[in-house]
Amino acid sequence: MFDALIIGSGLGGLTVAAALSKEGMNVCVVEKEAKIGGCLRCYRREGVEIDTGIHYVGSMDDGEILNQYFRYLGIFDKLRIQRLDEEAFDVIRFQGTDYPFAMGAELFTERLSTYFPNEKEAIRHYVDLLEKVGRTVGVEQLQQGRISSGEMDSFYESAWGKICSVTHDKKLQQVLAGNAILYGGHPDRSSFYLHAMVNDSYLHGAYRFINGSQQLADALVEVIQSNGGLIRTSSQVEKLEVKDGVIASVRLSNGETIAAKRVISSIHPSVLFDMIGETPLLRKALRTRIDSLSNSYGLFSAVFIQKEKDSAYLNHNIILHKGNDVWHTALYPDDTSINQCMVSMQPQSGTEEPNHVICMISPMYFSEVERWKETSVGKRGERYMQFKQEKADELKGFVEREFPGLTQGARLVDCASPLTYRDYTGTPEGAAYGIVKDYHNPLVSIIPVQTRIDNLFLVGQNVNLHGALGVTLTSMLACSDILGKEYLAHKISEA
Repeated sequence: MFDALIIGSGLGGLTVAAALSKEGMNVCVVEKEAKIGGCLRCYRREGVEIDTGIHYVGSMDDGEILNQYFRYLGIFDKLRIQRLDEEAFDVIRFQGTDYPFAMGAELFTERLSTYFPNEKEAIRHYVDLLEKVGRTVGVEQLQQGRISSGEMDSFYESAWGKICSVTHDKKLQQVLAGNAILYGGHPDRSSFYLHAMVNDSYLHGAYRFINGSQQLADALVEVIQSNGGLIRTSSQVEKLEVKDGVIASVRLSNGETIAAKRVISSIHPSVLFDMIGETPLLRKALRTRIDSLSNSYGLFSAVFIQKEKDSAYLNHNIILHKGNDVWHTALYPDDTSINQCMVSMQPQSGTEEPNHVICMISPMYFSEVERWKETSVGKRGERYMQFKQEKADELKGFVEREFPGLTQGARLVDCASPLTYRDYTGTPEGAAYGIVKDYHNPLVSIIPVQTRIDNLFLVGQNVNLHGALGVTLTSMLACSDILGKEYLAHKISEA
């Protein structure tokens, strides 16, 4: 019998497994796919690594919280990372003007206020609000024996409402909300907590993974295996057996059963609950609540390789908006045209040619690909392939109009829709950011890590927050429930 069985090998599952194995527990990770990693997974095209989900991470400077977590896990020094431009890690293009988001509170304020000279104090106040939220999960909380301060006020505040209260400048409001596509933002739903956690993390060290984020998954696997843990791929969970009020065993699709004292799931809660079946421990009201929660929109991504020797690598991301409202995609889901896009390049090492990988990402609702929902990867037919090509051409054309020459010599090598994400990650409708977190009632849309089944825990982007920081934080919260809150907090702070 294992001390802990972890379902899913995305960042959430691997982080839990690494932490528990580091603390002496016998763990086993089961993954339905042949390759571990979830959204950390990379694949090769024409000699370069292509990222699938994690394009950059924040809070990675010395003394920042994600840096501290990775040092505790013993993986930080193994990661090959590159700090983005301090002067502008993100560039928001809105109505034909580029607005830089710089790292650090002071620099962010100084650079953005050059475009809004009368709003400098408003921008400074905005940054202060971001940092106030960020500090609720900072290293100082660990030093006090807490993973998080647990403050909930900003969960109940609208991100868009908060931004509009900070400044009355309509254009500045739009710019400050300009990277909302990074968290599936919606003006009528998204909480300021979610907005602030994402934005504050990048202020404190935005980095890209050299040659892709698969290395993060591989580093965590090395920790798990070096501590005696087991990683099992191509192992689809079929059923969780309940006995005497706990999960007694997990049955795989091949009929094998695995027993564990604790089960930690990183898959979507509704998918997990279907695997558990009927039990008084999971009331009908809870199942109905989980099934009723909305999932975020998905993403269409197109990957290009550029082999022009004189082409420039951009050490920042570009977030493009068409029209006058950065919330257009959220407000008009029936509009299937490209209205928003993030352009991100991937740093490469060890390649003979200066191959630049250009990834273009645009929001896409599942309804746009629903006609192929009963199909699987590689078996969707010619019309689907044509659809992806047309969408990739539209996306490239959109970027080229905004930045003439940026895609010169770039050749499309792959593209993916919400169907792709659904089939490889198991997320319903290929939701890029999991369950929508609604500030109107966060206690409903934010799911706790501890379930009513004593030995069942939930992690991953659907539970608390998404993104590398959010998922890692949620994993540590689950581990603290198992290992002891103060014990784990102090161990991490001392790393």
